[in-house]
Amino acid sequence: MLLAAVTSTLASRAVALTLAYQLYQITKNPLTLGLLGLVEAIPALSLALFGGVVADRNDRRRILLFTISVEVICALCFALYAPHAPTSGIWPLLSLIFVLGLARGFSDPALPAFQAQVVPRELLLRASAWRSSAGQAASIAGPALGGVLYASIGAGGSYTFAFVLLLVSLGCVAFVKSKPVPRFKVGEPFVQSIKEGLAFVVQRQVLVGSMALDLFSVLFGGAVALLPIFASDILKVGPTGLGVLVSAPSVGALAVMLYATKHPPGKGAGRILLSAIAGFGLSIMVFGFSRNFYLSVAALIATGIFDGISMVIRSATLQLKAPDHMRGRVNAVSGMFIGASNELGAFESGVAAKLLGTARSVWLGGIVTLIVVGVTAYLAPELRAMDLTDIAEDLPLTEPPSTSTQVS
Repeated sequence: MLLAAVTSTLASRAVALTLAYQLYQITKNPLTLGLLGLVEAIPALSLALFGGVVADRNDRRRILLFTISVEVICALCFALYAPHAPTSGIWPLLSLIFVLGLARGFSDPALPAFQAQVVPRELLLRASAWRSSAGQAASIAGPALGGVLYASIGAGGSYTFAFVLLLVSLGCVAFVKSKPVPRFKVGEPFVQSIKEGLAFVVQRQVLVGSMALDLFSVLFGGAVALLPIFASDILKVGPTGLGVLVSAPSVGALAVMLYATKHPPGKGAGRILLSAIAGFGLSIMVFGFSRNFYLSVAALIATGIFDGISMVIRSATLQLKAPDHMRGRVNAVSGMFIGASNELGAFESGVAAKLLGTARSVWLGGIVTLIVVGVTAYLAPELRAMDLTDIAEDLPLTEPPSTSTQVS
């Protein structure tokens, strides 16, 4: 499962960079890049809750085999069409991205839910750190790999390499044995299942509180979208410096995630999570005030460290605090929070920078993040007291009857 996740992430990041660069080379229109993100995000987010129910009613391994197969076919189509795109147009490429977004709507809830079935419950916390570390490393290497391949063998070669990586990922998932289909209420309408999943999240402070922290910290405290402005106009370090700035948070996140594989947060995880988000806000404030390149890099590394801590804890929380037959829907809700924060965060950063000025918008966002932490700590005492060493399942008030029936 770990190798499947790494190869899949490497492939998807390489495809994303190759596709973005190819589309811009064809159109020379920055709006195309914004359209690219929306074309994939809209179907993925629209189907997330539906995909969560499907993941909770079916063999999750089979769902992943199907969605990765779709990715394999799309990568092959990218490779075959790439030489014709400059003359035949970009809409076939965008159509393939839309299909990938549809597949994501089902794979995003199913993947973490299936991973939790593969690993014994008492090892989920450490396994979460390993998954986060591997995913972060692949997210760093994927765009670099895509850039090197594009420069050396062209867009078609880059897509072909992604096709091979996805075949490896598909083979790895096929190698993992199927796990039992989760329990569910036979004949229950999909809408009712969605409502049940939403109610489960809302009624548990540790879940809704951790998701809200992630949403608002990224929404108000994110500075990634504005880094080109800092590199060009504020720090005056050019594209080379921009590359360092963009990489700095990932370096910090990867370092702390690797540490967490040996020393996963358990006791006092709730307080650690709140402290990490507060540290993230403070680091963003330092970055907003800084006019020194080295201080700015250090501040961004610190944001990565604190964000890495919160990612490990939030991932483990989703695995440990939801029963197996709810994990698909819980991960679907979390995915919507993350997707909304990423998409809206970039938009909010641009609007705030336009209205307030770039640097001011960043350090004010850090202040808002600190306020959000304080409000969450006050309103969610259960999150504040959360302890991840307790591996007992957090069951709903009424569990569905056990069944082996499989519903499509």
